[in-house]
Amino acid sequence: MKKKYTVTDRLITMITGWLAGLVVIALAAWGINTLWGYYTYEQTNDAQVEEYVNPVISRAGGFIVAVKFEENQPVKKGDTLLVIDNREYILQQEQTEAAIQKGAAQLKVLESNIHTLERTAAASQSQITATGAKVWKQQLDYDRYKQLYNEESATQQQIEAMQASLDVNKSDHKSAEDNYEAATSRIADIRAEKAVVQAEIARLKALLDRHKLDVSYTTITASYDGRMGRRTVEVGQMIDAGETLAYIVNNETDKWVVANYKETQVAHMHIGDSVKVVADAYPGRTFKGTVISLSPATGSSFSLLPPDNSTGNYVKIVQRVPVRIRIDGAKKDIDVLKVGMNVNVYIPKKQHHG
Repeated sequence: MKKKYTVTDRLITMITGWLAGLVVIALAAWGINTLWGYYTYEQTNDAQVEEYVNPVISRAGGFIVAVKFEENQPVKKGDTLLVIDNREYILQQEQTEAAIQKGAAQLKVLESNIHTLERTAAASQSQITATGAKVWKQQLDYDRYKQLYNEESATQQQIEAMQASLDVNKSDHKSAEDNYEAATSRIADIRAEKAVVQAEIARLKALLDRHKLDVSYTTITASYDGRMGRRTVEVGQMIDAGETLAYIVNNETDKWVVANYKETQVAHMHIGDSVKVVADAYPGRTFKGTVISLSPATGSSFSLLPPDNSTGNYVKIVQRVPVRIRIDGAKKDIDVLKVGMNVNVYIPKKQHHG
């Protein structure tokens, strides 16, 4: 029995030794690999996937009568997302159209009045010519009778008759001139009134265009190819203009990663550097990327309340510089990366730049 326990102890000791050796070798390999990684790459796990996520905003208020999308649904540019009750907007449009028609009718009436007054003015002008001729003839007759009267060959009654006829003709001539001036003045007034009506019609046409826009705003469509995000509306809900109704992720733009590197890591980074990206969701899969920009300031400088080290005790804190990295590759391959996912970013420290 004593010999059996001794063999067992030796076996356990040997196995334990092998396991300890394997653990030491594994730790050494892991340590060497980690050190080599830190020596070869500038790396950070303070990085997230980014993509344009835009709100769907209503430009018109009213009751929702149809919601034609579901959360996470892919949509194409121009697809109808929401429909708002447009009856009030259509009534406003029809009222403006009726006002434009009324203005057009007023223009026709004014044109007719101008035509009538032009004919009246022409008739008055003819009367001016005719009465002017009569005045001229009557003046000659009066002058002749005046001469005869002076020679005592005409009577006082004849002179008075000639004077009366001359005064009547002059009065008719003056009346014709006044009628002509009144007609031309009225034509000028109507033309001014016509200009006012034309300006009002122009204003109403602009207002009609606005009403048509308001009607078009009651149908909300996708501005680009994308995927719908969170939905916050339902049929029958009353909304206001400018209200956010949903979110859409833009499929027409590239995905990128914002990696927040320590300020001590960015000295040798350049635009165009190749990047290796590993997502926490897919640890066995590597994505390739390219540095497309480095932030002009640290992240804290863009915060709502940037630090002011002159206001109190100073404690030095290593700052982070956002580095923007475009994810390269086929769209179907990188679609697995979702906005907000955490990733690990590796940028080689030594890269060739031509």
